[in-house]
Amino acid sequence: MRLVLSATLMIAASAFVISGAAAQAQMTPPSTAGAKPKQVTTVPVRPALQKPEDTAKALGQAERLALQSDLAWVGQYNGAITGDVSERMVNAIKEFQKSRGAKSTGVLNPQERGLLADTARKKQENVGWKIVFDPGTGARLGIPTKLVPQQASDANGAKWTSPSGTIQIQLSRRKEANPTTAKLAEREKKEPGRNIDYTVVKPDFFVLSGLQGLKKFYLRGTFKGDEVRILTIMYDQATENTVEPVVIAMSSAFNAFPAAAQTAGPPPRKSVEYGTGVVVGDDGAILADRQITDGCLTVAIAGFGNADRVAEDKKHDLALLRIYGARGLKALNLANAATKPVLDLTGIADPQNQGGGAAVTTTKATVAQLGGSSDIALTPAPAFGFSGAPAQDGDGKFAGVALLKPVQVAGPSNGVPAAQAMLVTAETVRDFLKANGVNAAGGSTDAKPSVVRVICVRK
Repeated sequence: MRLVLSATLMIAASAFVISGAAAQAQMTPPSTAGAKPKQVTTVPVRPALQKPEDTAKALGQAERLALQSDLAWVGQYNGAITGDVSERMVNAIKEFQKSRGAKSTGVLNPQERGLLADTARKKQENVGWKIVFDPGTGARLGIPTKLVPQQASDANGAKWTSPSGTIQIQLSRRKEANPTTAKLAEREKKEPGRNIDYTVVKPDFFVLSGLQGLKKFYLRGTFKGDEVRILTIMYDQATENTVEPVVIAMSSAFNAFPAAAQTAGPPPRKSVEYGTGVVVGDDGAILADRQITDGCLTVAIAGFGNADRVAEDKKHDLALLRIYGARGLKALNLANAATKPVLDLTGIADPQNQGGGAAVTTTKATVAQLGGSSDIALTPAPAFGFSGAPAQDGDGKFAGVALLKPVQVAGPSNGVPAAQAMLVTAETVRDFLKANGVNAAGGSTDAKPSVVRVICVRK
């Protein structure tokens, strides 16, 4: 308070001095003969710096959800994944930056955001993270399928366990007359062998955690009418570093009574979908996004006619298309590996993003690292239609292919589709093409003449 008061007095005093000086200048008559004009120095007023939480609030809801989910997966964020901005979220960003030896600003630059997304995705892959619907209980939840590959279920619930029994996930249901979260929490506290060290009781859910025997446990439960559904996670203390980030993700992903749209699985693919393809051979070979060209009655290349899908890489979502008898195709040179993290993506946006047009455009994105055979995150994600676009650095060297993919956030999506861009690296692309008899060494370094619009018609 004293500091604020002192600062206020100093500002007031400065204002008084300035105004007094101005008044004095008005009262003093101008100097006569030979006097040099006085120089007036203007001190610029610096605008107030934007706070990290204000920067976070400026992000879209989908990006905030994905950001919180990624921070939880890397072990920095332990709050509810709701998309709401909080001090805990800003502090988690600072801790992530600190862990990487960067300045703790609370605002991620594009390179840091890409690195965070890539790190979180690898952790999800390591545990086999998957959002599932359990038909026995009717609940929707996230399961680390690689940690708990053994599953059993009956009318009262489902159970997932690790081969050694060190990790156990129990989803249970029961009927109870006039339940409340307070009564449910008290009943669960009295289970034999439980020592509670954390309790949250809200009107619509409750959370307990602590020790049960020698295992750590986390429990989240809720009810609807007389139906009670409870998720319990138990794990040996030796597995704590691996399991606890998963526990946070599971808690936020747990939806005991999902709406019908959420239980029905992912939405159906569009009846007409647009992507970008890159010509990799003057004989009609075109590289594209496997997902864009999946389940199509017809795949067409705008301006050239129909194409056949002759090969695919399910792991990296690459597809090799071929058109026959086409002339004027210009292949892109994929041989020279990019070395810079700021990339140019050359593609053709969805017609809805360009007023029905089909212009070839370029947008910039950043990666945290280059090279290797693992897909990495691109920030920011380009417009729809760019999936399959080639990425090059400022020297025209090939970095890989950009694919748009949905984000598997660990919390509720609130109806907002979240997507991220992944870069399938140059090495992976070249290996795929080589395995299918395509030589990627020739061609031009100019991407614009080499990209084409890919159109999938599903009905």
